[in-house]
Amino acid sequence: MSRGRQNEGKRVRMLPNETLIPLVLLTALLLVFSLHTLAASGQFPREHRTPALASGFGVIVLYGTIAVAIASLMIALLAAWRLIPWYAAVIGGGLAILAAPLVLQQFPDRFVDGRASLLSFAAACALLALLIWLSVGGRSDGKSIRGGENDRGYIRSLAQS
Repeated sequence: MSRGRQNEGKRVRMLPNETLIPLVLLTALLLVFSLHTLAASGQFPREHRTPALASGFGVIVLYGTIAVAIASLMIALLAAWRLIPWYAAVIGGGLAILAAPLVLQQFPDRFVDGRASLLSFAAACALLALLIWLSVGGRSDGKSIRGGENDRGYIRSLAQS
C-alpha cells in the first residue's frame, strides 16, 4: 500500500492550532527583545552614552530595562516551553532576530538613542511575556501537545522500547 493511501483518512499537522497564538507572541517578544538589545548596546561603552542615559537616573533606566527585558524573556521561554514545539520556536525566533536590525532602522535615531526606546521596548517585552504566560497558562497539567505526554515521559517511553 502506498504511503499516500495509508494516511488518506488522517490529516497530520506539523504545528497544531493551539500553538499558533503562543508562537506568534513568542516571535514578537523575541523581535522586541532583539530591538531592546540593539538599542541598549549602543550605550556601551560608557563614553558613548547619550546625555540622557549618562546621568544617575539614566543608568537606572538603562540597567533596569535590561533586567526587565531579560526577566520577560526567561518567563516567556519557560511558559512557551510547555506548548510550542522546539522547531517552530527556532524558526520563529531566528526570523525575529534576523529582522531586528532592519526593523530598528525604521525608527528615528533620536528615539533609538534615548530613554524612550529602552522604556517602550522593555514594557513591550513585559506585556508580551504576560500574554504568553496567559495563553499557555491554561495547560497547567504539565502535558505537552506531543501525544498527551510530557517530554520526560515521552523520552522514557522511547528509551524503554
